[in-house]
Amino acid sequence: MPDVAAGDDYADPPPSMARPSLLREPPATERGLRTRATLVAAARKVFERLGYLDARLLDITQAAKCSAGTFYTYFSSKEEVFAAVLEVAQEDMLHPGMPHVAGDDDPAAVIEASNRAYLKAYKRNSKLMGLLEQVANIDPEFRELRTSRSNAFVRRNARSIAKLQAKGQADPDLDPLLASRALSSMMSRLAFGHFVTGEDRDDTPVVTEEDLVQIVTRLWVNALRISGPDRRKK
Repeated sequence: MPDVAAGDDYADPPPSMARPSLLREPPATERGLRTRATLVAAARKVFERLGYLDARLLDITQAAKCSAGTFYTYFSSKEEVFAAVLEVAQEDMLHPGMPHVAGDDDPAAVIEASNRAYLKAYKRNSKLMGLLEQVANIDPEFRELRTSRSNAFVRRNARSIAKLQAKGQADPDLDPLLASRALSSMMSRLAFGHFVTGEDRDDTPVVTEEDLVQIVTRLWVNALRISGPDRRKK
């Protein structure tokens, strides 16, 4: 979900979606690191193509062009390699590359930058996002990890909303946590429907990614009743 808590000095890092018990120490050699990375990249492609349940270790080793023995040197199971896929992918899912926005800028500019970065990252990882939805439906422990990570972003955004309220730049009557949860849920559901399932294609006019950025930013700004100049592009 979008992280609008720019400049939050108390922003704790979100928890990992990969179970710590399934993560091994990285290989000690450069060759080992390269081989492991090849297996992880191949596993991600197989999981995204076949789904978690139908993916087999044979599919992964064939995609990585290695033997079963090589696979078992680095991973003991499909669960372990899936955890490694998550460990690598989740940093990109934090939408790195978000342009710096000065802390005293128009809050709408911060929200817009965050929304744009979030949607770009979601698009890059849309196949993986669909896979995570599948795994969350069949694995209660993974669902709990995913929920904890989502809640961390909700809390961070709530702190950002509270700061805006303290500055008189947002509706003071809103509960920051509830507002953050509602707006963040809107964003994640919209992104899932647009980039993963395409459920908005039949009854919604064709929109560009920039159209999405502008509409969700307007909804955030209007919902929070952001005050001050709005320098977003029209």
